[in-house]
Amino acid sequence: MKKVLALVLASVMTLSLAACGGSDNAAEGGDGLKIAIVSSPSGVDDGSFNQDNYNGVLKFIEENPGATVTPIREESGDSAAAVQAVADVVADYDVIVCCGFQFAGIGNLAQENPDTKFILIDSWPTIDGVEVTADQVIENVYAAYYAEQESGFYAGMAAALSTKSGKVAVVNGIAYPSNVNYQYGFECGVKYANETQGLNVEVIELPSYAGTDVTGANVGGNYVGNFSDEATGKVLGNALIAEGVDIMFVAAGASGNGVFTAAKEASGVMVIGCDVDQYDDGANGDSNVVLTSGLKVMHDTVYNVLNTVKDGSFKGQNVTLTATTDSTGYVSAEGRCQLTAEAIEKINAAQADLKAGKIVPAANFNGVTPESFAW
Repeated sequence: MKKVLALVLASVMTLSLAACGGSDNAAEGGDGLKIAIVSSPSGVDDGSFNQDNYNGVLKFIEENPGATVTPIREESGDSAAAVQAVADVVADYDVIVCCGFQFAGIGNLAQENPDTKFILIDSWPTIDGVEVTADQVIENVYAAYYAEQESGFYAGMAAALSTKSGKVAVVNGIAYPSNVNYQYGFECGVKYANETQGLNVEVIELPSYAGTDVTGANVGGNYVGNFSDEATGKVLGNALIAEGVDIMFVAAGASGNGVFTAAKEASGVMVIGCDVDQYDDGANGDSNVVLTSGLKVMHDTVYNVLNTVKDGSFKGQNVTLTATTDSTGYVSAEGRCQLTAEAIEKINAAQADLKAGKIVPAANFNGVTPESFAW
């Protein structure tokens, strides 16, 4: 239902956009902002990463009905094509929301178009292929990384504390830093639960689906190789189930829908959603296959930054958002997860230690690996 509503709103807003003219017609104070949201390769109705970004735009427009949004989907997933998709429309919008690491290369484009504001999620921008540092911001780009390893850590704990087979897994899309962070965090969460609770849960990896990160390093894991390949997602899900896995953390965009299907067609298998609360997507007749969901609160980021554009306080930034600002987390609300009260208590205790800096899960580039992770 949420996906249908989002698409209907998009259609209405796109029609409104066509009637309202160019970006120089934006109303004083930002109420007439022309916003584009560019995603690649899955669209804004993926039920996960892109849709959460889109929901932030929709919330802003609900409060500022003079603003408009146009969703743009670049289907290949290629980084150069993603940046070109933004370049093709940059002159037509006041703000462009860029969903994903594949849009990092907008740095040069942003410098060439200083009157357009950019919101870049899951990456800092690059200039001539080199990532800008935290103190070398581009004035018209708000860029946010998230500590996905934190949400992955909660997912790993949840899986380890809930598995009946003793075998769990994480399924990812492409080994971009954000996805590797989820994987490493998950592995650390399982390790932490094993060592603090006297468990012996195994994280299953299939070598034929190992990921290669942006430096060319083999990071292991289980990678579909795409964020919009449901068929391969289902094949991979079934392969893990055949290995005895009964809980899978799914951080694979629309490819994850195939993993959900594999779980629904199996017996006694559950999934952990990613980025957003995916409990509704887990409905399977009278039951539900979603144990909980690891959260990355992107809609708040997008909504808040759009408001700074509106009120004139926007400034370029490179930020990393963490649990200390409630930008990461997991679903524990009654009726939206199937965790036991005991599991929630243990995860919450670890979360408090994580916020206090006593637990630092491994991430793609933080100098900690799942093997070296300790607390």
